[in-house]
Amino acid sequence: MIRLAGLTKKFGERFAVRSLDLDVPRGEVFGLLGPNGAGKTTTLSLMMGLLEPDAGVVDIAESGPPTDVGVRRKMGLAPQALALYQELTGRENLRFFGRIQGLSGTQLDERVDHGLEFVGLTPRANDLVAQYSGGMQRRLNLAAAILHEPQVLLLDEPTVGVDPQSRNHIFDNIEALKAQGRTIVYSTHYMEEAERLCDRVGILDQGELLALGGVNELIEAHGGLGVLTITTEAGEVRSIETENPVIALADWNRSELETVRSFEMERPGLERVFLNLTGRTLRDT
Repeated sequence: MIRLAGLTKKFGERFAVRSLDLDVPRGEVFGLLGPNGAGKTTTLSLMMGLLEPDAGVVDIAESGPPTDVGVRRKMGLAPQALALYQELTGRENLRFFGRIQGLSGTQLDERVDHGLEFVGLTPRANDLVAQYSGGMQRRLNLAAAILHEPQVLLLDEPTVGVDPQSRNHIFDNIEALKAQGRTIVYSTHYMEEAERLCDRVGILDQGELLALGGVNELIEAHGGLGVLTITTEAGEVRSIETENPVIALADWNRSELETVRSFEMERPGLERVFLNLTGRTLRDT
């Protein structure tokens, strides 16, 4: 459904995206992970046709680039920066965005009602968006993206700044959209979201794709060893990197060191993969 080939975008002398090749098949939820400034939003903007690439190709559903109006109608975008009118109600926002997508009459009414119900905002449909919480606005942002029933959905950090209830509701929405066969690209820097939602994950940094695969595949390839933490009767805490905690504990006991009071084994996860690939330096831009 989405094919990127040699996709490149520069701002001045800085590469935001560099020679990116990627194929996302129909019906997949693809996670795009990366630290701040990694190029995630630029990549989604190129996919959507909001930015023109300096080099390379974006092809959507084997129909051509997203700059083509017919191709663009196959796509929906929930941007990281909320695209809502604060002085309009939730329903008025959706009616406006629906008309932009060519909906009218009964079809528009039905799609607006469905969108509000889907994201759990029907009771607040006639309230001004300025009165919505951050989580409610994120959910309305998602509803606007799916009004016209796009085949491809691009979600740019859709849970930033939301409460746990809204976050979980958005997760349920995405899983429902996947069950309908939508193709979804999900940009985030929250590892647990990618682990729950995504079929495959790509880790992007400085505009380059560092790793690509399923979560378990990435952990196996880049996660490193597990960490066994031993607490002795004297209160000493020791951490040991090991593939086999049973052997590590046996070695500890044979060494006649202090008696073990408790132990805990931490398996590597996607966060460890992320840090191993992108480093631990703070990213403030």
